[in-house]
Amino acid sequence: MNSSRFQRLSSLFLLLTVSPLLCPGAVSPADLTPPAEGTRVLLVTGIDYPGHPWQETAPALKAILDQDPRFKTRIVEDPNALASPKLQDWDVVIVHFMDWEIPGPGPEARENLRRFVAGGKGLMLTHFACGAWDGNEWPEFARLAGRVWDPKLRGHDPHGTFRVEMADPDHPITRGLEPFDTLDELYTCLTGDTPIHIVAKARSKVDGLDYPMAFVLDYGQGRVFHTVLGHDARAYAAPGVGELMRRGCAWTARLSSGVSQ
Repeated sequence: MNSSRFQRLSSLFLLLTVSPLLCPGAVSPADLTPPAEGTRVLLVTGIDYPGHPWQETAPALKAILDQDPRFKTRIVEDPNALASPKLQDWDVVIVHFMDWEIPGPGPEARENLRRFVAGGKGLMLTHFACGAWDGNEWPEFARLAGRVWDPKLRGHDPHGTFRVEMADPDHPITRGLEPFDTLDELYTCLTGDTPIHIVAKARSKVDGLDYPMAFVLDYGQGRVFHTVLGHDARAYAAPGVGELMRRGCAWTARLSSGVSQ
């Protein structure tokens, strides 16, 4: 076995065998009873490509959302929790995982999530969640997410600093939000033909083209906010990143984002 393959399998072994409650504030997949008040946000994580430290990024994202007192965010560290009948009691689901070398959540979880969004709830996806059901494992995911990871494309620019611009400065998510610099991966690997509305973009230093960093779409009666930002905890440090994610989450829940809707 080559060393890179061994490292991937070792990382997977650790993810599957360590304590299931690694993130502060995590809830049990067996009990997804939502908070009694506020906008109930369920951040679903627990597996990813080994280069994406979800044990750091999930709490960082929760801390960003907690700056808006309307959000009552909880973390669950098992994507299969999406199959829970209690999912429908939440207001927003955040997909913060990628099914690295294991199958994604099965048919029951997929249909439960699809009904959740189609019925009028909010969905948010971050960074490598664009590959949450890769390999055409769940064809409907491409429509639900708007754009998905295509391993045949160049993945991203070298990790580094780049500027995020507002592609639609009049959208409720981006209105009044200034361009900002972030230390992250500029994704160039998305594919799909579902109609989307791009709200933030960045220009690649490799090929000089603009790529979507955040976009929105409707799915049934629900709203979807998808951002490919968020490689590691440092990527959440830029104030503009936090503001974009708070506003995006609020938009999916049909809350005011702090500006006129």
